[in-house]
Amino acid sequence: MNKQNGFTLIELVVVIIILGILAVTAAPKFINLQSDARASTVKGLESAIKGADSLVHSKSLIAGNETVASTESPAPKVTVATGETVNLNYGHATPVWTDSLDNMLDINAAASGTGTEWLYVPAADAKSIYFYPQGQNSPIATTDAGTCYVQYVNDLTAYGPITVNTVVTGC
Repeated sequence: MNKQNGFTLIELVVVIIILGILAVTAAPKFINLQSDARASTVKGLESAIKGADSLVHSKSLIAGNETVASTESPAPKVTVATGETVNLNYGHATPVWTDSLDNMLDINAAASGTGTEWLYVPAADAKSIYFYPQGQNSPIATTDAGTCYVQYVNDLTAYGPITVNTVVTGC
């Protein structure tokens, strides 16, 4: 009689099961889905800021205060909801959280702490504000500055468009 060499069906099934277990435990270490999700969230906030600014700018055009600086008296503003106004600088929201971007954006943000999704920090020149996800470093930190943020810039000195910068390299 000839003796046949090879694997039995049970041995093949056991090997396939072991390879499946290894793939399930090892794959997440090689595929970083969390940073992709965080980068997408930051890009989503960029889009939300641009969309909200478009609406605020439209209200400013209707109100006729798109050529008024934030330093003039009375300071220009538009109402976005009952009792909620947005302070303006040349038709766009001023780059501050309180009484401006907090009423324009529907996000959960704070200057510090761990109870919100987003943290914000105003730039030293007061012409822009940074938003970054909880758990990331501040983009204006003196050491190890974060590279996962959205920057809203309104440094207008005349009527024109604002700037929204996004960096997702460190997400």
